[in-house]
Amino acid sequence: MPATAASPWYKHLWPWIIIGILTTSVCLSLTMVSIAVRNPDNLVNDNYYEAGKGINRSLDRELLAQQLALKASVHLDDLTGEVDVRLTGSSDPQTLELNLISPTQPAMDRRVLLSRVEQGRYVGQLEDKVNGRRFVELLGSEGDQVWRLFEEEKVEHGVILELGDEALQGAQHL
Repeated sequence: MPATAASPWYKHLWPWIIIGILTTSVCLSLTMVSIAVRNPDNLVNDNYYEAGKGINRSLDRELLAQQLALKASVHLDDLTGEVDVRLTGSSDPQTLELNLISPTQPAMDRRVLLSRVEQGRYVGQLEDKVNGRRFVELLGSEGDQVWRLFEEEKVEHGVILELGDEALQGAQHL
């Protein structure tokens, strides 16, 4: 029996559905590639060895703070931007450094230099408002050694941050 002529392919629905799915997937893939190229991931550290050495240095500084029995209360005034730190323990340096580190956005990190106004009280000025989850780092010195109080805290309006009240992470055996 002779073959009959069928209608051309472009008059059928299924080829257009398949072409539409393929075209959509190519467009979405190109969009994802362009987003990935424009917004690189800055959380990956290529130099793991140096990062590991830095962790050990930080742990030594935190152990020094623990030996000095340091504790700090940090109050951030949202209205004036004033930072008030009350430090207790066996250290009373002239200045302190407070770092409010964003876990995911380095542009949101803030650094405040604090000056001693009286025994155990330090004051500094924060340029803008800080809210949300932050790594709070307080650095000071005792003699020629640097100590560090470091904790993850949620910074909110009217909340006083307590540093040095939690056990050191990763140093329970020491």
